Amino acid sequence: MAPRIVDLSVSLDNDTVADPPMARPSITYLDHRQTFPRLGGFFPGLTPDQLPDGAAWAIETVTLTTHNGTHLDAPWHFHPTMNHAVVDGGEPAATIDQIPLDWCFRPGVKLDFRGFPDGYVATAEDVAAELERIGHTLRPFDIVLVNTAAGARYGHPDYLDAGCGIGRDATLHLTRQGVRITGTDAWSWDAPFSATARRYAETGDPSIIWEGHKASRAVGYCHLEKLHNLEMLPATGFTVACFPVKIHAASAGWTRAVAILDD
Repeated sequence: MAPRIVDLSVSLDNDTVADPPMARPSITYLDHRQTFPRLGGFFPGLTPDQLPDGAAWAIETVTLTTHNGTHLDAPWHFHPTMNHAVVDGGEPAATIDQIPLDWCFRPGVKLDFRGFPDGYVATAEDVAAELERIGHTLRPFDIVLVNTAAGARYGHPDYLDAGCGIGRDATLHLTRQGVRITGTDAWSWDAPFSATARRYAETGDPSIIWEGHKASRAVGYCHLEKLHNLEMLPATGFTVACFPVKIHAASAGWTRAVAILDD
């Protein structure tokens, strides 16, 4: 029996509110007739009526950041240095083209954190309790995906403010057991900025800002953001494939992340 593949990725489009205003993608679509001058330039004397249905090609021009759509963040995004786990002290952080591909095709584990309120910062104890609930012992290189309340809000105006985040201690609880790729269906691995800003205003503590991302300074890791369909996955028993686009020296790469299940 062929394996079942669950698409964990979102589409890129001009209309879905999935990023702050200054970071949204822009896609310009050219149809088969609009592009005739481009094709005709290669073949002097060619006229549209000489082509089947007068059609040239369809093409799109896309303006993106490497963090639009479903993508894999590299440690370089989080901080200029990282701990490579086998070397003490700061090392240059890895860019997306330096991430080992064998990290990106591994058994998956899903943590169900949909019950946590928006803005909550998950702890190491929360991670341990969920792993106990699903009866899973982490293995090195497991890909751990976190299903938050944000998944159900994708495409809605409140998406950027939805879902819980994963705190520093929770992140280190995973990475110190050999996890090198994690993921979330929220806009960020950390709690929404709106919630963090409120906590910062109350406490004045800057260590809470991007604390899950910055955990890479202690143990280097990558995470997926803007995943989709995590509610369709079992807790275990699937493989994640999330190979990033190879962009030289970049902080992230887009990925068509999928889960492969042997049903």
